[in-house]
Amino acid sequence: MQDMNDIFEIGGERLNSRLFTGTGKYGDDAMIPDVCAASGSEVITVALRRVDFQAATGNVTDHIPKTMRLLPNTSGARTADEAVRIARLARAMGCGNWIKIEVIADNNHLLPDGYATINATETLAAEGFVVLPYVNADLYVARDLVSAGAAAVMPLGAPIGTNRGLQTKEMIRILIEEIDLPIIVDAGLGRPSHACEAMEMGADAVLVNTAIATAADPVTMGRAFGEAVLAGRRGFLAGPGAQRLRADASSPLTGFLEG
Repeated sequence: MQDMNDIFEIGGERLNSRLFTGTGKYGDDAMIPDVCAASGSEVITVALRRVDFQAATGNVTDHIPKTMRLLPNTSGARTADEAVRIARLARAMGCGNWIKIEVIADNNHLLPDGYATINATETLAAEGFVVLPYVNADLYVARDLVSAGAAAVMPLGAPIGTNRGLQTKEMIRILIEEIDLPIIVDAGLGRPSHACEAMEMGADAVLVNTAIATAADPVTMGRAFGEAVLAGRRGFLAGPGAQRLRADASSPLTGFLEG
């Protein structure tokens, strides 16, 4: 599942897997360890509002393997100030200094607020957080996130939870070309082929939750996504051949039998 010479480094941490997973929407959180093992993922995100280390039962963190890098997120934040407070609370609770910024004030389409995300990123990066902001695939927002101190940019492939794939493909391609930070495609990837395509384009990693958690067999789907991410990454590193508008024979069109 791993290419030992293709290490992904972010926030000073070296990762073998380029698939990030999540903890939401599982019918039974007890299957999370098996999904992590099958997918090969090493990073898992969790909404801080689901974390309660004092709870006697029902804490989702009980099911997250200790080997996983925890990536708490600010799901539920509607403003930059709320995201900052959630991030600080996560660190105070012992969740580490990685934080995925989610600021969503739109309850209809659940699209992230880019400007509030930039403000929260600037504050938290200055406080030593490794900030991974979830945003629309917008070049200007991405550039401001670079200036704000983000550790990566996480553009959505499609509205969150839709499983519709790379609807923002051309915008993500521009971010990959222009932004000198890891690009982690987040939200909307519904099939392993979507993840493979993102990696073939040159994305550094992808985050997949809904597509795995709501599959009929989440463990097998987690394995499929892990394999797809690896295949896409290998395809990118191999350097795909050029596309052409006209047919181009694989064999020379000379030397046919005569007579």
